[in-house]
Amino acid sequence: MAQSNQGNRPKQPSLSQLRAFTAVAEHLHFRDAAAAIGMSQPALSGAVSALEEALGVQLIERTTRKVLLSPAGERLAVRARVVLEAVGELMEEAEAVRAPFTGVLRLGVIPTVAPYLLPAVLRLVHDRYPELDLQVHEEQTSSLLEGLAAGRLDLLLLAVPLGVPQVTELPLFDEDFVLVMERSHWLGGRADIPREALRELPLLLLDEGHCLRDQALDICREAGRTEGAPVTTTAAGLSTLVQLVAGGLGVTLLPRTAVTVETARNDALTTGYFADPAPSRRVALGMRTGAARQGEFEEFAAALREAMRALPVRVATPRTSLTRYGDRPAASGATGRAARPE
Repeated sequence: MAQSNQGNRPKQPSLSQLRAFTAVAEHLHFRDAAAAIGMSQPALSGAVSALEEALGVQLIERTTRKVLLSPAGERLAVRARVVLEAVGELMEEAEAVRAPFTGVLRLGVIPTVAPYLLPAVLRLVHDRYPELDLQVHEEQTSSLLEGLAAGRLDLLLLAVPLGVPQVTELPLFDEDFVLVMERSHWLGGRADIPREALRELPLLLLDEGHCLRDQALDICREAGRTEGAPVTTTAAGLSTLVQLVAGGLGVTLLPRTAVTVETARNDALTTGYFADPAPSRRVALGMRTGAARQGEFEEFAAALREAMRALPVRVATPRTSLTRYGDRPAASGATGRAARPE
């Protein structure tokens, strides 16, 4: 009968040892790594040494001036991160199964949505999900997608389609774009502006990096605007943009949900609406495909649709409530329209 060799097996590393090692691998500095994970520096150093002993390999090359990863450390740091991510997913799924709509929900929102939709979102969370710890992060689309992929964010509220693998979109609504201009402008107050009017207008847009800028440029190209037509980019936010319009520097496009907030403060501004089909954008929630909390997020999206029926938008129907990468994107000119003020 063969003897058991359990006594010769290497020790199993602990999660705290793996966290300590990955922190050192990321920062290459013991003090910074210890601060990043809330551990004392001696405890961190001891955890890394214990991990080296358990694995039987040297992971860190310590010198008087800096910390370096050994060749083995370079390889095993990748594996350690995968293990910690898997454990994090396990804990997340267990929490979701145990008590939906509790704990932390890290929501990323783009700047051209946050000021106009967050009041409805926060009211919904306060009234229906009081145990949910909602943490809001306002960032541009590219940063939000990076945060979602890295696990820094759980859910995104932004304009779609994204066309990004491993991101599932939960459409909320479509909203028209409105032309904002000086009160004396010849298009002011009209409800039948043709898209072709955009071909020669002095258009003011947001800075590079804002998805709303890209959407506006797409609308202009569809209207036949040439590359040489003047486009002035001087604003980092919509509030600044409309004040530039009020100052006579040009016209701009605003999504319907932003119009009341951004134009009510200046009586020098007026609006005009496009003839059908008006240019529009779709706003949705974005989540990691196959997320442990997918059912919870889908329920949250359904609740948001109901909460946003009071807004000047076209709420997505159940048939269009789930879009994955590769699905056909929504057209920019929807035939239905939100009600316009008289």
